[in-house]
Amino acid sequence: MYVYINLKRMLTKTASLIYSIAIAALASCLCHGESPKAQYKSENDYIYTLPTLTVKGQETANIRPATTFESVVSNLDFDPRMDFQSRNMAEAQGDINIRGGTFEGTGIKVGAATLIDPQTGHYTTELPIAPEMLSEGRVYTGAENALGGFNSTAGTIAYQWSRIVDIGSTTIGGGNNSLNFQRIHHAFKHDFTKSPEWTWGAEFEYSRSESNGTIKYGDHAFNRSSGRFQLIGPNSQTDFFAGYQDKFFGWPELYAAPFGSNETEDLITRLFLINHKCTYAAEKSYWESAIYHRINSDHYIYNRSAPDPDKPYLHKSKITSIALSGFHSINEATGIHYASQLMSDTIDSNSLTFGNFNSRTNYKLSVLPKYTFNLDKIDNLTLRAGVSYDGDNRKGNELSIISDLIWEKVDSNGDSQSIYLSYSEASKATGYTALNSNPNGYLFAGNNALSREMSNNLELGSQINKREWRFEGAVFYRWDKDLVDWTFGSDKNNREANAVDIDTFGIELIASKRWHMLETIASYTFLDKNEDYGDKEIKGSFYALNFANHRITLGAIWTPNDIVKVRLDNEWRSQADNPARTSGSQALFTNISLSIFPPEHDKLELFVTLDNAWDEDYQEVPGTPGRGDQVSCGATYRW
Repeated sequence: MYVYINLKRMLTKTASLIYSIAIAALASCLCHGESPKAQYKSENDYIYTLPTLTVKGQETANIRPATTFESVVSNLDFDPRMDFQSRNMAEAQGDINIRGGTFEGTGIKVGAATLIDPQTGHYTTELPIAPEMLSEGRVYTGAENALGGFNSTAGTIAYQWSRIVDIGSTTIGGGNNSLNFQRIHHAFKHDFTKSPEWTWGAEFEYSRSESNGTIKYGDHAFNRSSGRFQLIGPNSQTDFFAGYQDKFFGWPELYAAPFGSNETEDLITRLFLINHKCTYAAEKSYWESAIYHRINSDHYIYNRSAPDPDKPYLHKSKITSIALSGFHSINEATGIHYASQLMSDTIDSNSLTFGNFNSRTNYKLSVLPKYTFNLDKIDNLTLRAGVSYDGDNRKGNELSIISDLIWEKVDSNGDSQSIYLSYSEASKATGYTALNSNPNGYLFAGNNALSREMSNNLELGSQINKREWRFEGAVFYRWDKDLVDWTFGSDKNNREANAVDIDTFGIELIASKRWHMLETIASYTFLDKNEDYGDKEIKGSFYALNFANHRITLGAIWTPNDIVKVRLDNEWRSQADNPARTSGSQALFTNISLSIFPPEHDKLELFVTLDNAWDEDYQEVPGTPGRGDQVSCGATYRW
């Protein structure tokens, strides 16, 4: 306890110091200044050194979680474009909301394929993939999401498979609340003797973590194993991946607030995937394809303090999917973007048995021609206009418009600025939890009459990229029609799956700046929603109207020398009123970490991290207790 208190005091004092530095930096965030350009040895270098906040870096300062081992979603808590709402810690269960949409309308794309869960969007983030295997994620909204996303209406987080390099690491650590975690990662590559233009590589990792949790009944036990084989040719990259993840975690009132239940989830996820990417025509064109099979098993217990052996909740969903996307250049000015995906899913459940079907086939085909007008040597105007056709064999098909107009100026030194205007439409199929739950259920009543969700998005934005600073701004308006959400009347505990029409207006501002020893990223987002329930008896919405009217993030990385590195992430939010929320509507979250690289051991990193420094009890999900503060420390050795 003495160690924990002193660690917390040390990090809190350091946080105050970094606050002063970061606030001063923010004041000049948009000013020109001479600073060194970020340098990376390879595509994967920043994954291990924890990336800098440059144009091609991540949007947050911290990537390593304080609570468990690193996952693909670990650094999304403070991402300016996303509202990541977690039960327990981020790696246990997290809902990703993009620009005021719901977690059901968010997709995660890996290579050519979008990975989703047909049961519920709560499991979209169940990705048994080591972060080293993927590039930094890009957020697709508007026309990019309508083109490259699949079954996602608000946005898509897109990752690419990274190139394997000879590198490895091992991490061991622990913290208060009986936290302990370990992981090992190793990758290597070789040339083919008779064909030096071809190389092959292999990569594997194993990670585990366990803890009693930051609050009572908030324990967890995680295991993840993943591996891939990669083949690199002169114009191609092929990845063969297999991953397994077993997660047990508990949380009071996990889903069933406010009945005082101590719920648990036991999730097992298996993923098998092959991805191939090939360039041609002097690398002006490319195509990418993928095929994957995903199995997700869920054992949910409503109240482990008083379990009912006659009512276990067991679900198993299976997905097999094929995807193809790419760009074909016709000439210097003209080309065609395209994307398609076919998915077959099934669910086997002992409780989701009240729907009309338990299997489905989803499909989508998008075509987006483009034409570029060369205004002068550095100015271009690009027009893209196309359509997407998507649907399923159960609820009908939709033909949607995709369009945008982009002006871009690229200077000879690589600096760029752009202005874009886009209008796009997207649709998605409803998950089985909403379709197949008991329509007479009290807490969560299903609705098997729900149809496809539709979303229209209008967006105006601008980007400015310089060597040492960046600015992005956007104003958007989204019309969601027949958006599926859990609504409630005067009795806010009785929730039903219903179709809701919601209009969302938003403003998004992001700025980053790099100095000699300091890097910062700051953002502000504003959201306003106008809802139409279509029923006077409905008084509120559980997820769709759980959003922040105002949200500010501030991240900073301070590197005074080669020995010390301090990372700081902050988020302040002012949440819209929700009758189901029992905590305050405002909160400030801070995550701070200190890394020490001993000069006599250049491959060793010693670290200490404090999550939720102010011990906020804010409910990210209405009625569900928030997480407490967590301190962890450990060591990573790299080779």
